[in-house]
Amino acid sequence: MQKSTFDTPALYGDHHVTEVRRMFLEIPGVKNVYASSAFHVVQVEFDESQISHDSLMRKLDEAGYLGQIPMMTESSVAEEGKSVFRHTATYETVKKTVSFAQNTPYTGRPLWNCPGMGVVNKMDE
Repeated sequence: MQKSTFDTPALYGDHHVTEVRRMFLEIPGVKNVYASSAFHVVQVEFDESQISHDSLMRKLDEAGYLGQIPMMTESSVAEEGKSVFRHTATYETVKKTVSFAQNTPYTGRPLWNCPGMGVVNKMDE
């Protein structure tokens, strides 16, 4: 048995952990999978006569877990060399929510890359 550990920056939620475990445990030769969304790491125990480290890495890469998560920035608002990302804040004292909205046209893909999840179809109401 061989163990391989992969850094997976795009593995950030429990639904990703479930998907990575399902994906790897279906592969012949994979005996055990440890995946952590907290540490962004996947450790796989496998039989090297049935599957290779490189094949497992390709599988993770194809699923989108090895790359960085693309973050939208407002470069026109940012200072030179710094990116800006607006957040929504709720203030307990005034019971109000302060937020910023942006009309983003549908481009056929999710705004936030989420490996293992497909594109949500646009619904006409």
